[in-house]
Amino acid sequence: MSGITDIQILLKAMTPELHAGEYVFCAVAALDGIAMEDIICFFKEAEAITIIVSKTTADTLDLKYDYVAAWITLTVHSSLQAVGLTAAFSAVLAKAGISCNVIAGYYHDHIFVAHADAEKAMKTLLELQRG
Repeated sequence: MSGITDIQILLKAMTPELHAGEYVFCAVAALDGIAMEDIICFFKEAEAITIIVSKTTADTLDLKYDYVAAWITLTVHSSLQAVGLTAAFSAVLAKAGISCNVIAGYYHDHIFVAHADAEKAMKTLLELQRG
């Protein structure tokens, strides 16, 4: 398994990056009619397939959503076996009153926060990185 596992190195090197735009979570029965290049992420649950797409894509496809998010990527290459990174950043975001939805990719952790909280979340994460 590649990637960094040391929590101290991860925190110092996490370097959050805010993606431009607005993102939404939608529940769909199938991916038919949705271009894979438009999907940020999908996860198959018993009830439906959850997809994350840009708000623009969801509006174009007339998909329902009730949460508009900002997308922040921690650019450090974290290992899927790393212990404590999610706990560390979710704790400081919670203390700041910011809800977060986290997706761990092979290379990076991705955090979705309410779009209105994007700048506050970035400030909070950068403070955590600085220690």
